[in-house]
Amino acid sequence: MLGAIIGAIVAGLIIGALGRLILPGKQNISILMTIVIGIIASLAATFILGSIFGYENANGGVRWWYWIVGAILAALGIVLYGRMSKRPV
Repeated sequence: MLGAIIGAIVAGLIIGALGRLILPGKQNISILMTIVIGIIASLAATFILGSIFGYENANGGVRWWYWIVGAILAALGIVLYGRMSKRPV
């Protein structure tokens, strides 16, 4: 249980950071919000690819599509957060 929580935080940090790298310029967003948006984006990517499209990594290895879709969703989440909080992104 604790390992899953720590894993979700680390994955959220990485996905959130990738989302911030996709966006040009400086984002006025805290590291905590980056992690939260990254975790939400990671869960959404897992739901979209796994449940809706039925994608599974039959060969093993790194599930690159989850990371790519998660980073794109995190970038969109950062833009939405910036617009909702009236901060320029």
